[in-house]
Amino acid sequence: MNTDKTDKIIDDILDSYDELGLINRSNAENFPNRQNVVAVLSDIQSLVLPGFKAAEDIDPDNIRYITGQKVNHIIASLTKEIQKALIYTISQTTGDVKNLTDSHCFKLAKNTAIALLEEIPELRRKIQLDTQAAFSGDPAAKSTEEVILSYPGLEAILVYRIAHFLFKNGIPIIPRIMTEHVHGKTGIDIHPGATIGESFFIDHGTGVVIGETCIIGNNVKIYQGVTLGALSVKKNLQNKKRHPTIEDDVTIYANATILGGETVIGHNSTIGGNSWITSSVAPESTITI
Repeated sequence: MNTDKTDKIIDDILDSYDELGLINRSNAENFPNRQNVVAVLSDIQSLVLPGFKAAEDIDPDNIRYITGQKVNHIIASLTKEIQKALIYTISQTTGDVKNLTDSHCFKLAKNTAIALLEEIPELRRKIQLDTQAAFSGDPAAKSTEEVILSYPGLEAILVYRIAHFLFKNGIPIIPRIMTEHVHGKTGIDIHPGATIGESFFIDHGTGVVIGETCIIGNNVKIYQGVTLGALSVKKNLQNKKRHPTIEDDVTIYANATILGGETVIGHNSTIGGNSWITSSVAPESTITI
């Protein structure tokens, strides 16, 4: 291809950048970088489950050094991306970016990154319970290690729990990048705003959808294709509870759909496959189509 033609292609692409936007520059007023967020998410996962999520030579002599390396790298990388998310969101709200690159957003970002790392022992406790729930609830599982290495449901839950912590602490954008990344990998779509209790098991998982205002209790098990969704997706319902509440010890079988913010599935209930539910179910019920 001749130089003139190449220059014309470059000029046309650059003109489209000016005309249409849709470009995420590296300066602080723009969105976090998706690749950087995914990379730091991987580091956090390997801190929660060392040796399982990345190839690492871990032994008693070097584990402190390796852990220290990860902690310092996560603080630096996550702080940068959180700072960008905060500045971008504030600038979109106020229109003022002039005074946003000062220490305030940086301090808040760094404090949040540190708080997430302080939460790692608690995240590990919850993931241990989720892992045990999968092992106990699936006769095909031969070990908890197999669950950690190969079950997409557990990976989706781990990423959700990381993203949920950031979401609860008011961090915009980044939690959605994390959960949508794992959604693409596993087919499991969990909004980081959902509230999910302990010992949660997603079996198989493909096609599972859990909405932003969903509340799920402890010891809940759901299968592939389950939707915990909203009855309406009107924009003016943005700040309302739109998704159902699932109480403790509920099992929901494949392709069941449960909709509505006022819908409550009572504890110890079983929801059969392909059920369509838009109203509450009493505790200890069995629902089939």
